[in-house]
Amino acid sequence: MTRTINFDELIVIAPNFKKRLSGVTSTIVQLIPLQRATGLGIAAIGAGLPDSLPKLGLFSWWKLYGLPSDRKPRVWHARRNTEMLGGLVARHIFRLPLKLVFTSASQRKHTAYTKWLIRQMDAVIATSQKTADYLEVPNTVVMHGIDTLRFCPPADKPAAKQSVGLPTDMKIVGCFGRVRAQKGTDLFADAMIIALKDRPDWMAVIAGRATEAHQQFQNELKRHISDAGMEDRIIFVGEHTDIERWYQAIDLFVAPQRWEGFGLTPLEAMACAVPVIATDVGAFAELVEEDKTGHILADFESTTMAEKVSRLMDDDALRANMAQASRDHMECHFPIVGEVRQLAQIYADVSGRELETLYQEAQQ
Repeated sequence: MTRTINFDELIVIAPNFKKRLSGVTSTIVQLIPLQRATGLGIAAIGAGLPDSLPKLGLFSWWKLYGLPSDRKPRVWHARRNTEMLGGLVARHIFRLPLKLVFTSASQRKHTAYTKWLIRQMDAVIATSQKTADYLEVPNTVVMHGIDTLRFCPPADKPAAKQSVGLPTDMKIVGCFGRVRAQKGTDLFADAMIIALKDRPDWMAVIAGRATEAHQQFQNELKRHISDAGMEDRIIFVGEHTDIERWYQAIDLFVAPQRWEGFGLTPLEAMACAVPVIATDVGAFAELVEEDKTGHILADFESTTMAEKVSRLMDDDALRANMAQASRDHMECHFPIVGEVRQLAQIYADVSGRELETLYQEAQQ
């Protein structure tokens, strides 16, 4: 959609070099419209993005040789190794006037190659303090925020359940994300087999896609659930782009990941006034307020998860209090406009611009 891009005002380029939907892609999709709403000239480049976003076409990149009207370099904001490399190629091979920014969500030791790429960046962002601890260069922590207008409590919970085809007379615990061992889908299923056994008024929903490499994992998991006699109580509903409607339909959310970079799902659930029980991976311990908006699990045992889930299943008043606290916590600490503000400051600093030239007060 190059016709929507004014290259005189284009300041930031957000590459997305992965076709399949991922957490990084979701972040880009959520941020760009809000960043543009503040007056920031930003466009994406790459595949796997909706047509509603402004995108640089294959035959328009040459216009990047010209500087914006303020005569200062543009910012290339990478979030993956391939995108850091793409920025380096654009700057050093094609000689485009760019400043390079990288956001890291990884919580593991980087390879020598990744460390080298990171050292070439002009600014580095960490999505959590845990992530920052793995970086060997100066960095700024900017935690992800959530669009609290899109992700919000439903006006009518039974109607929200009905709208996605779920029974209105059941309370529902959800687990959303890719179906695979890394995401702990099997851990969630095992915990639900325990917790749902004596609670006929509850059911569980697994929303997300199993890629081809993980189809056998999903098939075996479905057989395991069926063997336990729970195929009507633990259901798979596939992948949905309108996932906020599913959050609004559930009463409790579980994030059972065995590994995660950051993890947006607890934020999305809490923004919809849904308490969260999560493993201690990614940024989860920095997102969930223990015993206020939910629980962080001490281990990866299904029995531990079942115990915490059962506590909230059995106490409607506690769950309601945590639901309200979750929404309040999100509105106070994690609105996406806060992330937009922090990124604008970094773009200004790295490119030598005044913040006021990039950012006008966002209206939410």
